[in-house]
Amino acid sequence: MKKTKPRIEAPFNPTPKPLLIVLSGPSGAGKDAVLNRMKASGYPARFITTATTRPRRADEEDNVAYKFVSEKDFQKMVTKKELLEYANVYGNWYGVPREPVKKALEAGIDTIVKVDVQGAATLKKILPEAVFIFLTSPSTEELETRLRERQTESEFDCDLRLKTAAEEIKQLHLFDYIVLNERNEIERAASAIEAIITAEKCRRTPREISL
Repeated sequence: MKKTKPRIEAPFNPTPKPLLIVLSGPSGAGKDAVLNRMKASGYPARFITTATTRPRRADEEDNVAYKFVSEKDFQKMVTKKELLEYANVYGNWYGVPREPVKKALEAGIDTIVKVDVQGAATLKKILPEAVFIFLTSPSTEELETRLRERQTESEFDCDLRLKTAAEEIKQLHLFDYIVLNERNEIERAASAIEAIITAEKCRRTPREISL
């Protein structure tokens, strides 16, 4: 009698679901630099621009790293519930626009948002199925060096950011992954984040984001 091979039914949907990646970490860790590297490489994801009331620096373009808005306009966004999360950080307001995230996910596109640790804690409560990545430097000393080298904050602000970083480290339990951004190794940090996303696409039970 001829033996028939058992038929194997696929126990999952072969089409990966879009992911919401939340990138956070202390000031000076290099979040913008790593995301810029991913953008420059043409990585296939939607990078969401955070709205902020912070004054624009000389080397910054509007709607690139941030969407710069007045405090009045920011409060209008809050009132209209146009933000997924928002917080006052170092005296300025920051918030993640809801609609671009919603549209990207509905279109099946992986979406990356950058927030401070306070914002990540908020998103963890409302969107626990997002992928939370903590980007940091290899040491506190290296973090301090980077903050002082970029010369965008006063001595007081640098000290405040370092104190805040020490508190943010205590929130590591909120995150799924930690990525070290070594000096002059931005490409490696970006590749680590891309590898995390690839691994998440191979999960037996996929994450499902609903907005």
